Amino acid sequence: MSAQFDPETRQKGQAAIVAPDSDSSEGPAGVAFIEQQLKALPLSPGVYRMLNTAGDVLYVGKAKNLRKRVTSYTQLLRQPNRLRRMISETVGLEVVTTHTEAEALLLEANLIKRYKPRYNILLRDDKSFPSILLTADHAFPQVLKHRGARNRQGQYFGPFASAWAVNQTLTVLQQAFLLRSCSDSVFAARTRPCLLHQIKRCSAPCVSRIDEESYGGLVEQARGFLTGDSQGIQKVLAQRMQEASDRLDFEEAAQYRDRIRALSRVQAHQDINLRGIGAADVVAAHQAGGQTCIQVFILRAGRNYGNRAYFPSHARDNEAPEVLEAFLAQFYDSTVPPRVILLSHTLPNQALVSEALSVRAGHKVRLTAPQRGEKRRLIAHALDNARAALGRRLAESATQRRLLDGLAEVLDLDAPPERIEVFDNSHISGTRPVGAMIVAGPEGFAKGAYRKFNIRGDLGKGNSTATDEPAATADDYAMMREVLTRRFSRALKEDPDRTGNQWPDLVLIDGGPGQLGVATGVLEELGIEDVALAAIAKGPDRSAGRERIHRPGKPPLTLEPRHPVLYFLQRLRDEAHRFAIGAHRGRRSKAVSKSALDRIPGIGARRKRALLHHFGSAEAVSQAGRADLAAVEGISEAMANIVYDWFHADG
Repeated sequence: MSAQFDPETRQKGQAAIVAPDSDSSEGPAGVAFIEQQLKALPLSPGVYRMLNTAGDVLYVGKAKNLRKRVTSYTQLLRQPNRLRRMISETVGLEVVTTHTEAEALLLEANLIKRYKPRYNILLRDDKSFPSILLTADHAFPQVLKHRGARNRQGQYFGPFASAWAVNQTLTVLQQAFLLRSCSDSVFAARTRPCLLHQIKRCSAPCVSRIDEESYGGLVEQARGFLTGDSQGIQKVLAQRMQEASDRLDFEEAAQYRDRIRALSRVQAHQDINLRGIGAADVVAAHQAGGQTCIQVFILRAGRNYGNRAYFPSHARDNEAPEVLEAFLAQFYDSTVPPRVILLSHTLPNQALVSEALSVRAGHKVRLTAPQRGEKRRLIAHALDNARAALGRRLAESATQRRLLDGLAEVLDLDAPPERIEVFDNSHISGTRPVGAMIVAGPEGFAKGAYRKFNIRGDLGKGNSTATDEPAATADDYAMMREVLTRRFSRALKEDPDRTGNQWPDLVLIDGGPGQLGVATGVLEELGIEDVALAAIAKGPDRSAGRERIHRPGKPPLTLEPRHPVLYFLQRLRDEAHRFAIGAHRGRRSKAVSKSALDRIPGIGARRKRALLHHFGSAEAVSQAGRADLAAVEGISEAMANIVYDWFHADG
């Protein structure tokens, strides 16, 4: 059987396809097939794709010389087991030529991310990094976390490796510079300062507590902080604190002191030595148990912008340098690399990767694996983190981790959630309502973190107009609003820096778009914009297995009835429902056990027991005369008069 190769496709940058002749009834397999295609392959750089009988991409590779590289696959005994299996399945080949080997490396990374071939080293977690946006389309600029296309007017700072790193920086910006985080619609609707102003994290420009010029000064200070001039900002604030103190304006001096402390804390929290490092990424790989953890630390403006752990999919025989090289090519396919990347291992093709990343970034990118000094200590710190993260992953339940990974994929989360909070309410016609919160994570249900909320506010004041769920009432919306407001208001007061690991990565609501709208409104009002939200609504006829998942600003999502993530969501919802019903039953039982005697001044547990034992019921006590009451052991004549008057005061 012969293979076809179109000579016109030998031009650089165009695709060339090698496949079995369609007139033949049976195609060669494995090595025999590849040997027949070699003469048709070009000698130029490019990328090749191995295909199976179904046309699926088995493997994507790059080459400086396509014919020479593909020839190596005919020497089966020199290949690792993984590639031997790949060769045995190969019945088709596609190639794309490029001008340089560096271009081939970039194209290879792009095609691996697109096709996800089973025999390649794969970076599965390719979520984009968040950044901080300082808006420029409003008289009072807003500071917020941003992800995605940068099409809003303003200045972007980052990237940050995680939502935690962004939250830490946003907290400092609010505490030190009192910038607003609320949306423009919330800003326009405010009539009085919000909670953030009360806890001294916003200057309340929405209600004119600060004029535009003064607020602009705060914005400039924040911009200086984000570009690395935190020490200069501290000196200015220290000078103003001293001036206020000299004027005996100690309240203003205390405000400057608090802002200085906020800046000092973020500098003290740097857990790696950053001296001499401006903008760089620290990338370290650790292997154990046939798996690899790659830790990426992002350093910008002289500060640690956080780190993230990655667990690429690869064969057990892939060495760390090989995995690290494949990771870098895919990682920087969607992220602009900095000028310096510090590595834990020297790469097999380090000069080539450096050239390719330089093409990608538009500036020179230097890769180095330091062996001594401060930069080596940075690598050692990243390796310690990689070792610890891989140890945790290996120790976790494989099933639970797969479910969390699947949940992150279904809900399009930045990363698998480490803490999920699920909220539900329980009541009977609005009486004795109870809100419930359960918590789940990698270890399963964290029952010690469960909380119940006895509803205190007036019901019937829900703010949603959704009508797609007949069972939802204004009472349900009002209860959900109170529960979420109490939960997150307390979190803002007790752990504003989010250092106590008590903030959720994901909040799930039992309900539909109405409940979701309430939850979104509560978080917006509190200035919380980085907690993922979703609501789980029962399907038609309230049947399990046909649930709809609602997310803010996205169309409803329906999973297949046997989808494992759907079962997981059902378990979370059912556990919240069980806990809410139990809390409501407990409140009802406690109410039933109370009697009219509990409200009488001076009647404690001992006297109550004596009266009930003597008369048999609270109703009989209410009908007793003064002399009968005084005859009870422990009830004096004065107490008998109090009890009698309590029941007969209106009669």
